[in-house]
This record gives sequence, structure tokens and C-alpha cells, in this order.
Amino acid sequence: MKHRFAFAGFGHGHIDSLYGLVRDSPDIELAGACEPDEGLRAVAENNGIEFTHPSYEQMLDAVDCDVVAIGAYFGARGAIAIDALRRGKHVIADKPLCIHLDELEQIEALAAANDLRVGCMLGMRSTPAVAGVRQLIQRGDLGNIHAITFGGQHPLNIDIRPGWYFEEGKHGGTINDLFIHAADSIPWATGLSLATVEAARCWNALAPQYPHFEDGAQMMLTMSNGCGVIGDVSYFMPSKGGYSLPYYWRTTFFGSEGIAEISAVRDLIDVTRNGAVVSIEPEAPEPEGYLASFLGDIAGTASVESMVTADVFHATRVALMVQKAADQGEHGVSLTQRP
Repeated sequence: MKHRFAFAGFGHGHIDSLYGLVRDSPDIELAGACEPDEGLRAVAENNGIEFTHPSYEQMLDAVDCDVVAIGAYFGARGAIAIDALRRGKHVIADKPLCIHLDELEQIEALAAANDLRVGCMLGMRSTPAVAGVRQLIQRGDLGNIHAITFGGQHPLNIDIRPGWYFEEGKHGGTINDLFIHAADSIPWATGLSLATVEAARCWNALAPQYPHFEDGAQMMLTMSNGCGVIGDVSYFMPSKGGYSLPYYWRTTFFGSEGIAEISAVRDLIDVTRNGAVVSIEPEAPEPEGYLASFLGDIAGTASVESMVTADVFHATRVALMVQKAADQGEHGVSLTQRP
């Protein structure tokens, strides 16, 4: 039987790509799509989205579906996910899944109680470079990993970004927005878990007209083996060429036997051993994408490489806890204990 997806909200353009995958898949049917905001709906229609209902409630009351795909503005996602799970639907969301820890608690409880699956559009672990670094680390080529630095800076694009980003209560924090990718991919690549928030900070820099919007975001974390992690996910990349510059999602892994550096804009891995830097092609097979993992999770056929519901919940919780540490000025926060 084909899965039937209903799309709840198009607040961010990310969800358009999932819509395209579903529309073009012979094994999935589009059951419906809605977006209550007229401006957002017009943008999505220009990108090829076909709407069937004006609101989420009308759509879910009218259509037969088994999956709700969520792309609403960030602050609305948790409530939609909770309602969908209560209705007995599987959920897949653009990142972030939600912006509050209490929402995540409800989502986890409902998914477990109703034997439902939750996916998320976290695609970094399925890129050749990240999969290649994972293989190098698992093979022991870099030795023990002692330090990781990453820069996940993005362009702010303040003139074209959806207006809801800058409305209080709708965004939920830059760390939760962007760091969640690293919260999933770095543990997956290293085989280590993120253990402690040593320090985290968010601040307003480029958008003084929206003083509550903190576009700067940095953190210092410790992993389960003592490895130190320093990261920056600020909205400080230039608008022009910001997604193609070499600094975009650049991550460096410092090991006892070598160093490896990757960037989201190239598939090669720069490996340093004995003082020489060599650019190599990733040898690992490209792992499955987030949608294939989600469908495999529903079917019970997910592999050890798949991103399953538990992985989504873990990455979401870590991102929310680091965001909370930044918001409240907390230090030495354990990421291995539930808040």
C-alpha cells in the first residue's frame, strides 16, 4: 500500500524539496497540502506547490493520509506534530521539529504510545563527505578524535527571508534552527555522543531593527570521550554567494593520527598526515537520505545506518538544550541526562 502524505505548512522553502520527492515518487501519494498565510501560499504556488485546503484542520478532517509532513513556521511545528500523532499519523518535519522541550516530550510520548514514527529533514549524514569522514574515523585512520571545529554560518538574507523569522515566538533560536544538523551528523560520523554544554551564546548583530532576533550563535561542547567541540552557526555569511563559499558547513576533525576537513560545497576530504595535506575522494557508499530512512523506519526495515525516530528525537533534544543553555547563560549542562 502506498503511503499518503499531507503537507502542513510551507513557512520555509526547505519543505518544497520534500514535496517534490513525494510528488515524483511512484510509491507515495500526495493526499493534500495547506498553508493558511496568503503570502507564503503565493510564494509556494510559484514554486509548483498545489494547495488543496486553506487550513491544516480542514485538510486533516477531509483527507485520508497516514503521514503528515510539516513545513509551517518553526513555532507552529510542535503543536501540529502533537495533533497529527494524536490522530494516529506518522510525522516528518523540516528542521527544527519544534522549539520547546515540553513539546518534544509530548511528541516522544505520543509516538511511543501510538507506535508511530517521526522523521526530520536532516540531510548532512547522507552527503558523501560526511559519510567518507565517518568511514575514516571508524577505520581508525585519524586515530582518537580529540577536537572538532565547525562553522555552519548562513546568510541572513534579511530582505527576502520570510517575515515570520523576525516575529517574537515564531523562530525559537538560531542554535535550534541550524545546529541541529551538526547535532545529528557529528555523533553519527564519530561514533561519539555530545555529553556537555560547556558554554553557549546567542546575540543580535546584523538585525538591530529586530533586537529580540539573535542572529549570532556560538557554542563550546564536550563529547563522551573528552573531545572538545567549538561551533559557530551564526547568520553571518554574506548574502551574495553565501551558500557556495568554502566556509559553508566546514568541519575539521583533529585526531591523534591525522586531521580531516570537509565542507558542504565540495565532496573531497582534505586529510593531513605527516605534515602533508591530500584531497581524497570519499570511499564510503553514499548512505540513504532522510526520506528513505523515514520510510524504512515505518516499515521496520531500517538499517543501523538509517536515521530513525530515536535519532531525530536525540538530535532535537540536544539542539534544544544547547539553545536553552545560551538563552539562560547556563554552563556545564549535561546532555546525557533528560532535562
